[in-house]
Amino acid sequence: MGNIPAHQTKGNTGFSTPQDITRRRLLDYLLGTSALATLAAIFYPIVRFMAPPHIVEAMQSSVVAAKVSELLPNSGKIFKFGSKPGLIIRTASGELKAFSAVCTHLDCIVQYRSDTKQIWCACHNGQYNLNGENIGGPPPRPLEQYPVNKRGDDIVVNRS
Repeated sequence: MGNIPAHQTKGNTGFSTPQDITRRRLLDYLLGTSALATLAAIFYPIVRFMAPPHIVEAMQSSVVAAKVSELLPNSGKIFKFGSKPGLIIRTASGELKAFSAVCTHLDCIVQYRSDTKQIWCACHNGQYNLNGENIGGPPPRPLEQYPVNKRGDDIVVNRS
């Protein structure tokens, strides 16, 4: 090979051989897929963190809210109704009433105030009467009311 320039030797002709093209494509493929896998490994946890989880709530049509013996006249109690709170009230006359305990203004939790005989939201001083109707403050609509039944000593609240 003495007098042949190096650029004219086999494999260095300046043109790619089919073997070089195959290697180059393989390396491009490997680098491309590894870059995509790295990006997926970075962004997938971020997207999963930002998206709220899909929770299937079992629809409960009724729940035992309290015992008759533990709910004194002119008192109330918060209970869990599915994933949301409820409020059971025993009026001064002994009548049982149940409502959603979520304020219709900004979804704060309401409570029963025995001194005023009203349902009260502490967030913005929202007030409801014992029929769940909004009578003061910023709440735009009444509380959702639930039917109440007694089964022995249990107070059972149903969805309507």
